[in-house]
Amino acid sequence: MAPAVTAALGAMGPLLGKLSELLANECGRLKRVRREIRSLRTEFTSMHAALQKYAKLEDPDDQVKQWVSLVRELAYDTEDLFDKFIRHLGNGESHDGGFKEYFRKTARRLKTLGARRGIASQIDDLKLHINEVKELKTSYKLDDVASSTPVHTTTVDPRLAALFAEEAHLVGIDGPRDELDKWMLEEENKHHRRVLSIVGFGGLGKTTLANEVYRKIQGHFDCHAFVSVSQKPDTKKIIKDLISQVSCNAEFTKDMDTWDEKKSIAKLRELLKEKRYLVIIDDIWSIVAWKAINCAFPENSCSSRIVATTRILEVASSCCPGPDDQIYQMKPLCDPHSERLFFRRIFGSENCCPNMFIEVSKAILKKCGGLPLAIISISGLLANRPRVKEEWEKVKRSIGSDLNKSQSLEGMRNMLSLSYNDLPPNLKTVLLYLSNFPEDYVIDRERLVRQWIAEGFISEERGRSCQEVAESYFYELINKNLVQPVGIGYDGMVRACRVHDMMLELIISKSIEENFITVVNGSQTVWGNSQCSIRRLSIQDIDQELAYELARKDLSHVRSLIITASGCIKHLPSLTKFEALRVLDFEDCRGVAQYDMDGMENLFQLKYLSFCGTGISELPSRIVMLHDLETLDLRGTTIKDLPPRIVQLTKLQHLLGYAYVDEWKIPIGIGNMTNLREISGFDITMSSVGAVKELGSLINLKVLRVRFIVKDEESQEYKSHAEMFHSSLCKLGSYKLQSVWINGDNSSLFELLDSWSPLPTHLQRFGTGTEYCLSKLPKWITPALTSLADLAINLSVITEEVLGILGELSALLSLRLYTNTVHEDRLVLQGRGFRCLKEFLYYPFGEGAGTLLFEEGALPKLEKLMLWFFVSMAKVYGFYLGLEHLPYLKDVHVILQNGDAIIKAAVVAIRNEANLHPNHPRLTLHEKKMKE
Repeated sequence: MAPAVTAALGAMGPLLGKLSELLANECGRLKRVRREIRSLRTEFTSMHAALQKYAKLEDPDDQVKQWVSLVRELAYDTEDLFDKFIRHLGNGESHDGGFKEYFRKTARRLKTLGARRGIASQIDDLKLHINEVKELKTSYKLDDVASSTPVHTTTVDPRLAALFAEEAHLVGIDGPRDELDKWMLEEENKHHRRVLSIVGFGGLGKTTLANEVYRKIQGHFDCHAFVSVSQKPDTKKIIKDLISQVSCNAEFTKDMDTWDEKKSIAKLRELLKEKRYLVIIDDIWSIVAWKAINCAFPENSCSSRIVATTRILEVASSCCPGPDDQIYQMKPLCDPHSERLFFRRIFGSENCCPNMFIEVSKAILKKCGGLPLAIISISGLLANRPRVKEEWEKVKRSIGSDLNKSQSLEGMRNMLSLSYNDLPPNLKTVLLYLSNFPEDYVIDRERLVRQWIAEGFISEERGRSCQEVAESYFYELINKNLVQPVGIGYDGMVRACRVHDMMLELIISKSIEENFITVVNGSQTVWGNSQCSIRRLSIQDIDQELAYELARKDLSHVRSLIITASGCIKHLPSLTKFEALRVLDFEDCRGVAQYDMDGMENLFQLKYLSFCGTGISELPSRIVMLHDLETLDLRGTTIKDLPPRIVQLTKLQHLLGYAYVDEWKIPIGIGNMTNLREISGFDITMSSVGAVKELGSLINLKVLRVRFIVKDEESQEYKSHAEMFHSSLCKLGSYKLQSVWINGDNSSLFELLDSWSPLPTHLQRFGTGTEYCLSKLPKWITPALTSLADLAINLSVITEEVLGILGELSALLSLRLYTNTVHEDRLVLQGRGFRCLKEFLYYPFGEGAGTLLFEEGALPKLEKLMLWFFVSMAKVYGFYLGLEHLPYLKDVHVILQNGDAIIKAAVVAIRNEANLHPNHPRLTLHEKKMKE
């Protein structure tokens, strides 16, 4: 397993790996070089061990922090130096023999002699720097610091205020409290113990809500208790605390100090065995902690209740294994409740805010994002400031820096830091990387995961690929409520995420502290320690003056450049200054065409390059020299074609373009790019038959999105293209192909698709677009496709037989059915098949097509329904859809077509049907007239 880059240790792990590789390859045979590298490896191995030891200190002093920072910067600089050394030395691969090879090597050495002498001089400087750092460690006596017992400073538990808050001062708690009170006291299943888990982001008010529920209903129980668990639980102490609260018998507890954990649990179970108990377990951080405590609560028949609060979804699920248990997801305060809490804390009433503070208050509350703890903390800060608008504006601008300085915000900082400090180093690293993106930015999952991999943050683990490990990190951040999911799909996959403004402020401050990312954001830019190099650069807002200031900085050690601002890009420093880049991301920057791309060929470490959404029309010609490139994203550009030498980028895994317009020819030689995992944007018929054939050699391809549009179906050339594409597709289906989208209009292609063989057993997604209507369901779509989860298909005829076959696809979660045939009768979905389907779209193109009817038992798991409803035909058989037969329905979208005079009746009928559904699904009705 290759070591990964982390925020705490920098590039130390990868550096040690590279030094070992250098000793093993050609340059290790050179005596002096070998001696130097071995010496460096020894020194850095020792420093690495020290860094790991200091990283375990709970509260390291300033000298430790300074030394760790020096070593981290040293490791980064050394890796950058050896990357250059390896490049100038050459890769050592031999392609020819004899005199030809001898002269080739000699020429290379002469050519790079000057560069290698420069690197040798830098290595000498490096050794001097290493000695200085070693001496500093000795003078600071850091070994004594690390071996001494850490002094634990007393900190105030931020939850105490929540426990003792006056009810009259609470805002927005009544609704959730009453809802949970009702559930807790329900008489159904009254003989059964039930667990309620309240889960949410730190500072949302979980403890406050649990305490309010506790206050209201504790009188309904024989005994009750409230205990906090925290990150490092002492199970024996927690159990004894519970016993003290539920026992009124002094005789029972007189020897409690002598009980061990096992006896304490047995005694608590004895106490609760015949009682109806209510217990609040606050702030659980792990499944292990829950299991250790949960075993103390007996399953009796007295309708007992347990409430657990946690920040972690996985823990919440562990607390609620039973069908009668409930997970309650905490939500931020709405805007009116946020304003009420904010103004009450400052002015004593929500109606006393002077007009001059209203706009700045809204801006501050936006940063708080409905987080009660943030609102209380910042309102407390403002309550002690002069009531002058300029002072409030100053607070608004400096919330991030005040988070680390102001005593008024200490409780909020501690609460947020608890979640951050609980993370392992790898998750801290990927979380800090999110400070690359501005407030409210929706961060695409795939974009983020690919950048993490390119940065070297991810290592393969236990047989899982880097992609799989990175995906697991993304979902772990969601599981711990550190980021908010955006766009959850039918398969549970999250399309993107967003970071709460307060968490963003925390991770930006941590990034500055670790010199991890430098954020250029107008007047709020913090350049950090002048002695440290800029390692990662996020440009979010920049003017010409700031661009010129940036140009005066040393940018030779910047590893990622992410630009989310469009202003003044042409004034940014040239790429020639960014020689250590791994990630270069221009996504959605419209001024990129004016930027100087000279020197791109020197970015020999670049792994991720995105021009997505920039609209550029020409690709830098020397991009073909970026031999380490793994991702090239050209979606949302107007590039007409790819350079033929793009096939030299044999490490490329993701080659992305549009699959609808301005498609490219498949380059000849693509068969050599066997690392490709995903390609999109190619037009099969524009490409040569030979290039189409080469597609079949892409043994690692998982995602394929192409276009097949013809002008003359009788042309023999197009038939050859269809046959060759079919042949390549059959080969790909026997490898790793998981997702196929073909946007086409050629009947011969789809006839060939009918005989896809062997069966693509790994296929999970398949779509044909809407341009061409298949005359029948392809033969290969059978119940034997046990992995097919997403299907979008355009059929000329949809029969009960077709629905029967589709209904037997055991893994099918999403189905989009298109048809251009008029169905005068209703299409009835009967109570069989489609056991797992969660999303269903039905779109008949033909005017006068009948709509759907869902019978009892149909689509038992369906959550989202979207259909086109021809009102003029529906008047023949009424507007009834049978929504009541879809028990899990959450979202209904109906497009009403050609309704004319009876459109209102259709709207009323469908709305009534949705309102009568027990789930009260969200209903969207949209009227649309057919084109003339």
